[in-house]
Amino acid sequence: MTTTPRQTPQQYDVGGVLLPRPFKIRRFGHFGLNLERLDEAVAFYTDVLGFRVTDEVNVLDQVPDELRSVVEQIITDPRLIFTSNSSDHHALVLAHRTFGTLWGNDRKVKDITFSQTTFQLGSLQEVIDAEAYLRERGVEIGHYGRDMPGSNWEIYAYDPDDNMIELYYGMEQIGWQRKSKPFDMHYRGFMDVMPTLPQMSEAAELQEARDKGIDIGSGWHPSEGHLEETYQVGGVLLPRPFKVTGIGPISMFTERMDEMIAFYTDILGFEFVEEVELQGKRIVYLRTGTEHHTFALADKALRGILGLSEHTSCLSIGLQVGSYTQLRDAAKHLMDRGYTLVHGLPQEIYVGIDYAVHLKDPDGHLVCLYYYMEQVGWDGKPRPQSERRKMVLPWPETLEPLSDTYGGTAYMGPLG
Repeated sequence: MTTTPRQTPQQYDVGGVLLPRPFKIRRFGHFGLNLERLDEAVAFYTDVLGFRVTDEVNVLDQVPDELRSVVEQIITDPRLIFTSNSSDHHALVLAHRTFGTLWGNDRKVKDITFSQTTFQLGSLQEVIDAEAYLRERGVEIGHYGRDMPGSNWEIYAYDPDDNMIELYYGMEQIGWQRKSKPFDMHYRGFMDVMPTLPQMSEAAELQEARDKGIDIGSGWHPSEGHLEETYQVGGVLLPRPFKVTGIGPISMFTERMDEMIAFYTDILGFEFVEEVELQGKRIVYLRTGTEHHTFALADKALRGILGLSEHTSCLSIGLQVGSYTQLRDAAKHLMDRGYTLVHGLPQEIYVGIDYAVHLKDPDGHLVCLYYYMEQVGWDGKPRPQSERRKMVLPWPETLEPLSDTYGGTAYMGPLG
């Protein structure tokens, strides 16, 4: 009798560690939104929530002359607004809803308002290897190269729902001067060109720019002089009584649950955390690191049940603030300024988070402010439901700590 040899799954050397794919997603990086009310959204995410503008690009200045008239017929507002809550060049990119047509975000489904959801890899080598890996598995590639502004090397691909996914390395960092790279340094950008390796370092790029006579200190600088710093937040005066210290998780509605789970786990390497049921509909939580979830998928039938906007497949956008006190202060601050908080949402849509504040941006995207995310340990198991904090109303002034309270990644840099 003959037997068929058992095939060993292919392994890849990723920085000296053998993994089942040639890259490892390290964290949720940034995201983009296509919005009808762009100016209102910019004010909401910057003045209200504390993101700062790091660059503004007119897309008409970026396209070849022969395509300008075509682009002008598609887009209503040509601006791309890059914003950040940290030293990353951008955490949130805001654009007009018509960019969804220009970029093909809504080429199949009109309710996709994410222009991209983005995950950081560990090296440029991983980006190069990811491109070949995805193509071999039949994943549709959008474009690739090096984006400017932001300086990140990337590959864009489509998930089964046609959401644009970006895998990237090397986000530009903005330091104490709050200035981004000047436009004249964007000559190091590459569109639909996979770079040869090795590439020069950032330090070498700076020296090359100096040698070319470029003023490296002439980049975009945010204008925040209209904001008064009147709130003491952890001993620092800020324009609002809280600081967004982290972005994510992102939650999406889908009608292709099994296909989406397979794509994010089998292809991209997310770990399945847990699945819950709400009114007979599925919600699935996935992670890439030690946080309970980086990404969540919910049955699209829940969108109407929850009373959320029918114009977007976004369930919620998670934004972490620095402490429980900041979360309580954020709730009061927002209500005092006339913002309506969304109450009564079932905790099944934000498992792994306890106390949270929900509100909607000007286009109806649900924003979830929270201070705590459950941490998953070495065994990969989430905390049992029986051991999770029971939330009570009214919110207590202080909380007893859990074993993983303030256990996530610390915010790097000053709060303001």
